[in-house]
Parts: sequence; C-alpha cells; structure tokens
Amino acid sequence: MRIVLIGPPGAGKGTQARVLAGLLAVPAISSGDLFRAETSRGSALGELVRRHTDAGELVPDELTATLVTRRLREPDAADGFLLDGYPRTVGQSELLERALDEDGTVLDAVIALDLPDDEIVRRLTGRRVCPACGTTVHTVFSPPRVPDRCDGCAGPLVRRADDTEETVLRRLAVYAEQTVPLLRWYTDRELLRPVDATGTVPEVCDRMRSALSLGAR
Repeated sequence: MRIVLIGPPGAGKGTQARVLAGLLAVPAISSGDLFRAETSRGSALGELVRRHTDAGELVPDELTATLVTRRLREPDAADGFLLDGYPRTVGQSELLERALDEDGTVLDAVIALDLPDDEIVRRLTGRRVCPACGTTVHTVFSPPRVPDRCDGCAGPLVRRADDTEETVLRRLAVYAEQTVPLLRWYTDRELLRPVDATGTVPEVCDRMRSALSLGAR
C-alpha cells in the first residue's frame, strides 16, 4: 500500500508511522530524516538543504520533492511506502501526485490523525528532558518518581524551548494555515481517512487498521 500520514504536532505521527509501516511491511519515510541523511552525506543536495536550515528557512518544495521522489524510487519502496508528515501543503501534494503519475502509481489512502488542540497542548507542554543523560518524561503520562528529577541520573528535568504553550499554539496556527487545506484536497480525491488520535498507541493503531480495512490483528 502507498499511504500518507498527516496530523498536527503532538498527534503521534512518528510513533504511529513506525507501527503502521511495520504492519504493512513497507518503509516509513519522513522528509526530516531525508534532510538529515542527505546533509550528513555531504552531497550537493545536502549542501542546499543545509543552507536553508542553517538560515532558519523552510526547505523549498521543489528540493524536498526531489529528495522524496528519489527515495520512493528505491527498491524497498517498490511495493509500497508510508510517508510520515509529507506532504504538508497543497503545493507539495501536487508535486507528489505528479511524481507518482510519472511512475504510473497512485496513493491508496491518506490517514489524517485528529486530536483536539487542548489535548495537543497538554501532551507537548508536559514533556520534560534531562540535559545530562537525555531521558524524556511526561508530567502526566510518564511522571518521574521524584518531581522535576531524572529517574536515571537524578539531574534536573527541564522543558524544551519549543514545548512552551506559546510555541505549541504557534505551531498549531501554522498547521491550520498550511496543512488543514490538505484535508479538503484529499477528500475531493476520495483518499482521506480521518482517525481519532486520542488514547493509547495500540488503540490508535487499531483505528488506523479499521480505516484501511485491514481487519483485526
């Protein structure tokens, strides 16, 4: 199957992408991973990516599409793939559709994870990290044994700068402006499969299976 997985920040796309890709036996592909791999490789494309990211700019759609299309044409993606968080805009969707048309393939479905804004804020603002050892906890879902202290090394836990409520709300505003229009775009193509992203990872996975008509485990 050829699947796109989209959703707001905090909806669990990365986790669910790994679970669903394993279930379907296809590679999970994210543009962020492609950017990092190409940059570390030191290629000409990687240098272009680095120039934009170092300047705090978004990587242009055409460059992103080039990297994604090349990845989709690798042997392990011949029988299917799961795109995690790409495309993010209608423009990127058009580029992806054009590339698939050139290869004589089409998407089978687009899973859209849905999560209320207040739950997203609760998930992301509750995250804490230990600068000393890298341990990550959550004040609600996986609280440390001692408040504000790492279970591993007893170091102080801190909130990342991008996990403040102000930053989370700004990310949600960007998602609403750039990505929400994709829901209508894919609905018009009869590809959209909305999935409730509340609950545990297995619960959400079961809903994705149902949306894809994969049957029970």
